Amino acid sequence: MEAITDWDDEYRNSEHIAGGAEFPARWERDAAAFRQTATGREGIFWPEGTPRGLAVFVHGGYWMRFSPAHFSHLAAGPLARGWAVAMPGYTLAPEQRISAITRQVAEGIAAAAAKVEGPVVLSGHSAGGHLATRMLCADEPLPQAVAARVVRCVPVSGVFDLRPLLRLELNAVLHLDLAEARAESPALLEAARTDVPLTVWVGADERPEFLRQSALMANVWRGQGLAIRHREEPQRHHFDVIEDLADADSGLTEALVGGL
Repeated sequence: MEAITDWDDEYRNSEHIAGGAEFPARWERDAAAFRQTATGREGIFWPEGTPRGLAVFVHGGYWMRFSPAHFSHLAAGPLARGWAVAMPGYTLAPEQRISAITRQVAEGIAAAAAKVEGPVVLSGHSAGGHLATRMLCADEPLPQAVAARVVRCVPVSGVFDLRPLLRLELNAVLHLDLAEARAESPALLEAARTDVPLTVWVGADERPEFLRQSALMANVWRGQGLAIRHREEPQRHHFDVIEDLADADSGLTEALVGGL
């Protein structure tokens, strides 16, 4: 296999997706429409009756774009199955470095967990997939009492080894150095627990680098003794792979909350 010569192109998703530039506006419209009918309070979407637990979704955008308000509609699947859904926000780069974003997301999850009893499941997309997985690492970003409630993690199209980002133009915004890239890469870290199953989910039509990142994460943590599922979802690319979270009966929603 030839060496990668254009690292920026490997991470340019929009340019390789038909109508890629239109997706953010679509997400924002769908999210706003969902909020018109959903029950939301204290930063959490609530199901009818007592929640079965707390489902967390962390948004992506290379740690420097978007907000939870772009993705509210993705709460629909877990919500319909009786789960409360939290979408913690974070201060975007360059105002905040990735290491600080990790801590801020952990604080947001802990705050939501204090309001919802029961098990906690974690998910996130792209940079959010990285952040969701970071919550399972042995340096324990989450408070121990919250970490003990986590029963499942499903990162979607995540970035798990941050060292390639050092070569990208976007690092002018992220300001990563090698030490931080290593310290914030789940694929280079130990898992805090081996009893939390990890489902690494990625679109089969994504850029080769995102397929490699997901395969790497699955292989490394399988070697630590975790139960691992690695799913390349057919006919899905980086922007539409998360849409199934809005469907209560989809395979992605099942992977996150099914059987719990």
